[in-house]
Amino acid sequence: MDFLMLLKAIILGLVEGITEFAPVSSTGHMIIVDDMWLQSKEFLTKPIANTFKVVIQLGSILAVVIVFRNRFIDMLGLNRLFKGTEQHTQGLKLSQVIVGLIPAGVLGVLFEDYIDERLFSISTVLIGLVIGAVFMIIADVFGPKKAKIDSVDQITYRQALTIGLIQCFSLWPGFSRSGSTISGGVLLGLSHRAAADFTFIMAVPIMAGASFLSLVKNLEYFTMDAMPFFIAGFISAFIFALISIRFFLKLINKIKLVPFAIYRIVLAAVIYIVYF
Repeated sequence: MDFLMLLKAIILGLVEGITEFAPVSSTGHMIIVDDMWLQSKEFLTKPIANTFKVVIQLGSILAVVIVFRNRFIDMLGLNRLFKGTEQHTQGLKLSQVIVGLIPAGVLGVLFEDYIDERLFSISTVLIGLVIGAVFMIIADVFGPKKAKIDSVDQITYRQALTIGLIQCFSLWPGFSRSGSTISGGVLLGLSHRAAADFTFIMAVPIMAGASFLSLVKNLEYFTMDAMPFFIAGFISAFIFALISIRFFLKLINKIKLVPFAIYRIVLAAVIYIVYF
């Protein structure tokens, strides 16, 4: 494993970490770097490259767990174990997160093969980028001028389910999980920060579950040659996701979604020019 390959792993981890949870579509960004970076060495066959993508996604997921660790401790009833206090009974509940996960989780399982075989192409990602951007602009323009819910603790089961239904749009590559759910939350009267908090918390179990299943299927590709590449990418994705999430959460109520929507449209134009 040469230094150049480790540098490429770090750069790919950076791309994943910065874009996975921002509403800009990590899939769209990975398309740009895929051919240039992931197919440049003989040992990086397609299965190994796909396994690497799962590994760096796990780095991003770990960053969310760290940022929201207190909420996960509360929801899982582990307060006494980690904090030495009784369980916090108010606020967001694990059952609300599960309700939000059900729609996309069920559809994802039912249509996983179809999505992988038919929808993962540059043209479909371009469509997802643009339509997702339009949806985000609609949320900012037509959503309530003053948010009715300023904290994720105020979310109801009905709102959790509705956001979960809207999350189904993100099954279309390029639409963006965070873009769809934050936009949906804003349209339902949540502040941008509350919608983002719920989006990130809800992303952990569904992404971790999907990543774990993918890793189990691809354990044979964790060879000694590939491990340094995987480890470098994982650490890079974790660090940059940690920075990106904290930065994003501080700014989202101020800048809202339109700047990200404009960026997505520009990204779609760049991909179109490069590939078509």
